[in-house]
Amino acid sequence: MSPTVERIPSDERLPAAADVVIVGGGIVGSAAAYYLAKRGHSVALLEKGHVGCEQSSRNWGWCRQQNRDAREMPLSVLSMRLWDQLAGEIGKDLGFRRCGLVYATDDEKMLAGWESWAPVAKEFGVATRMLTAAEAAGRMPQTRRAWVGGLHAAEDGKAEPALAAPVLAEGARALGATVHQDCAARALEIANRQVVGVHTERGYIRANAVLCAAGAWASRFLRPHGVRFPQASVRQTALRTQPTANVGEVLYSPDFAMTRRLDGSYTLAISGRATLELTPQGIRYAREFMPQFIQRLKAVQMGVGKSFFSGPESLSALLTNDDRVFERHRVLDPEPMGRLVRQIMANVRGTFPELAKIEIAGAWGAFVDCTPDAVPVISPVEQAGGLFLAAGCSGHGFGVGPGIGYLAAQLIVNDAPGIDPAPFRLSRLIDGSKVEVGAL
Repeated sequence: MSPTVERIPSDERLPAAADVVIVGGGIVGSAAAYYLAKRGHSVALLEKGHVGCEQSSRNWGWCRQQNRDAREMPLSVLSMRLWDQLAGEIGKDLGFRRCGLVYATDDEKMLAGWESWAPVAKEFGVATRMLTAAEAAGRMPQTRRAWVGGLHAAEDGKAEPALAAPVLAEGARALGATVHQDCAARALEIANRQVVGVHTERGYIRANAVLCAAGAWASRFLRPHGVRFPQASVRQTALRTQPTANVGEVLYSPDFAMTRRLDGSYTLAISGRATLELTPQGIRYAREFMPQFIQRLKAVQMGVGKSFFSGPESLSALLTNDDRVFERHRVLDPEPMGRLVRQIMANVRGTFPELAKIEIAGAWGAFVDCTPDAVPVISPVEQAGGLFLAAGCSGHGFGVGPGIGYLAAQLIVNDAPGIDPAPFRLSRLIDGSKVEVGAL
C-alpha cells in the first residue's frame, strides 16, 4: 500500500510562461517553489503523480543534525532553522517538533562510532550527549534489552511526512506559484545551450530556469539532454502501526527505528536493511558506485526485481528516449519486503512489553535515490544555462529538504548562497574526483 499523504488541489490551467519551472513535487521541489515564490518569482511546480507521493511521504520523518556527514552539516543546520520558521510563515502545521532523538545500542562498536562523531558536533555547535547504559535504559523505559549505552541529540526532531511537502506546496501557491499534479514533464526545450521551456503532457511552458527535483527519476529525465548524473535507487521498507502507547518520540537502536506520528501511531523501519536491485542504469554507473557498494555490502542486499524492467532505471528507460515514460509511472510504489516487515515487528514487540500487541496499519516500499558519495547534488548543470539539479539525497532528503530547496532557490536567482554550495556540485561525480562515501 502507499502511505497516507495530504492531498491538495491542482491548478488546472497551465501557465504560458514562468520564471522557474520545477520538475518534481516532493519536499525538495515544494520547498524550492516556496522560497522562490517568497522572493517574488513566478513558479510552476510540476508533479507526474500527486505532491509528496513518492519518497517524501515514505521516509521516517527524521529532522536531524546528529551523525550527518560533515559536508552536509551546514545544510542540516540551515534546514533545522528553516523548519523552526515554516509553520509560522505558512500558517499550517508540518508536524515539526524538536523533540530530541534518542539512540540506544547493545553494540559496543556502534557506540564507539557515535562517540567518534563528537568533533563534528563540536565544530557545528550541535547539542549531543553520550548516554551511559543506565541513562540509555532510562530514555527507553521498560525494555527487555541490555543497552551498553546511547546518545541523546536534544535539538533534533521530526516532522510529518504526510504533511510537509503538501503544506510547502500550498505555501508556495499562496505566494503566487501554480501547482500541477498528474502533469508529467516530458522534456526540456533547449536553444543555444540555454533552457527556454518545458514540454509537459498538458502543454508547453516557457521558462527562464528549470529545476530538476525529480528524485529517483532525475537521471532519466536529464539523460536525453546529454546530462550525466550517476544515480542509484535503493529499495527500502517501512510500516505504520495503529495508534498505540507512547514509548518515546524518536528512537533508534541497531534493529529498529521508531518515529511517533501526530495521531499516536509509529513509523517503524530498520536502518541499513535495504535491497539494491540490479538495473541497467545501475550497471551503467557501477564504477562510480563501487566504493559505496564495497563499504556497505553487509548492510545492503543485492537482487533483481521489477525495477529491471519497469521504472526510471529499467532497460526500456535506458535504451529509449520515450518522453511519456513518466506519465506511465504516476507513482513509484514498490511492494514492501515481507520478511523485513515481520522482522521489524518482532524486534519492536520483543523490546517493549507495552507494544507486544501492536497492530500494523499498513506497510510500503520506497526507492531512495542515492549518489556515489551519499551526498546530494544541488547544482547548476553546465550543459544548459538556466538548468539546475537538486536530487540524490541518499536517504537524508526529508530532514534537509527545506535547506536543499532554499539553497537551490538562491542558486537559481543568483543570490549569494547562505552556505557553500561546492560540496553539492554535480561536477564532483563526473570529473574523476575521488569518491568519499558519506555517512548514512
